[in-house]
Order: sequence, then structure tokens, then C-alpha cells
Amino acid sequence: MAVCDTCGNDYDKAFTITQGDRTSTFDSFECAAHAMAPACAHCGCRILGHGVEAGEAVYCCAHCAQHSGAEGLTDRV
Repeated sequence: MAVCDTCGNDYDKAFTITQGDRTSTFDSFECAAHAMAPACAHCGCRILGHGVEAGEAVYCCAHCAQHSGAEGLTDRV
């Protein structure tokens, strides 16, 4: 069995994800998302979808980007 890098659970159905040079083991997608998904630069929530980018920052939505001073971003066209 393998131990989850996020919660420490020793689980027989654990899986690994490799991103660049980083390989981590998880027991659930919840733990994987918590550890690997980027956080919104404004509200801190984990970004599981596309999000929006402004400069070097990533936001969960255009609303958060606008609150941080980014201009010209919209959630819908």
C-alpha cells in the first residue's frame, strides 16, 4: 500500500501524479486537488477549472481578478 502525501492515509488504491519533476501519491482526488491545484491569488480557493490569468497571477474567475486590479478579463463573452 502507499501513503497519501496530503493526509497520511495508507490506502491500497492510492495513485501517483507526476507534474514536471514532482511526483506525489494520493488516496483521493480531493487530496490531490488540495496539494496540487493552484490557489486563486485573490480569494485563495483551489482552481479546478481553467481560471483566468493576469500577468503572473492566476484567479478562479474574472470577478476575483478585477478585485485585485486586473482589467479586461471576463468570465463570459
